[in-house]
Amino acid sequence: MKKHLLTGIAVGAVVALGLTACSSSAGAASATTSNGDKKDVTIAVFNGWPEGEAVSYLWQQVLEKKGYDVTLKYADAGPVFAGLSTNAYDVMFDGWLPKTHAAYMKQYGDKLVDLGAWNNQASLTIAVNKDAPIDSLDQLAANAGKFDNKIIGIEPGAGETGIVESKVIPGYGLYKMAFVTSSTPAMLAALKKATESGQNIAVTLWRPHWAYNAFPIKDLKDPKGLLGKAESMHSISSTQFTKNFPALEGWIKKFKLSSDLLYPLENSLFNRGAKQSEYPAIVKKWMSKNKSYVAGLTS
Repeated sequence: MKKHLLTGIAVGAVVALGLTACSSSAGAASATTSNGDKKDVTIAVFNGWPEGEAVSYLWQQVLEKKGYDVTLKYADAGPVFAGLSTNAYDVMFDGWLPKTHAAYMKQYGDKLVDLGAWNNQASLTIAVNKDAPIDSLDQLAANAGKFDNKIIGIEPGAGETGIVESKVIPGYGLYKMAFVTSSTPAMLAALKKATESGQNIAVTLWRPHWAYNAFPIKDLKDPKGLLGKAESMHSISSTQFTKNFPALEGWIKKFKLSSDLLYPLENSLFNRGAKQSEYPAIVKKWMSKNKSYVAGLTS
């Protein structure tokens, strides 16, 4: 009886091992796409940065058609760079270089891979309502009261926030103005309210951004150049990306998207009250209108 029991256990163990092996083999097969890339891709998306969000949703749709499983994960800039450095995320599309995110690249640079710029028309701005009584940052301090002594900012951890705090405020003597930071949606809500009610407002903003099409605003000139020259928006990956996604890496390295193409996509996503659950359908509609461009992303 004992012998039969041991034999049964042994046979069961062999069968179990066989099933496990089959399961592992099937799992391994399903874990890669037809081009050999790892199937599961995690794209990190900055909270409140529409250009990166739009591009991330675009790549999600493009890749899912190619057989990838794509997950978008939102976080502020600091956690995104940190997450990429530990391979918690695979890639992101909103690295502003050489200035805005320079500190993060310096901190995590040896654990990140810069896959190149997809747009070279990025710039940081301080924007005001179009009928504001000033046109330049060097006029803001003397007219601070007309703007309720406030500059409305975005997320505290954003690269632009750091530049405004460390360079723009001291450089233009704006110490008496409160720099109010919370989130990009809060800034946009304040901008919408002020422009609709005819009030003056000063906000931190950037180009490309759909707000320039949505609200009557203008950029304040920056005669001291403290906000920096036009930058590039880069795709940045973890160090494991090359190994896990060789085909995708090649596509992303070639990726380019002009502001003229980006604006309509941003406007459709963020300027018409769409819910996040509607974003995939909106992106697919944009893709249908730009078939040649989309086809070229993975050719």
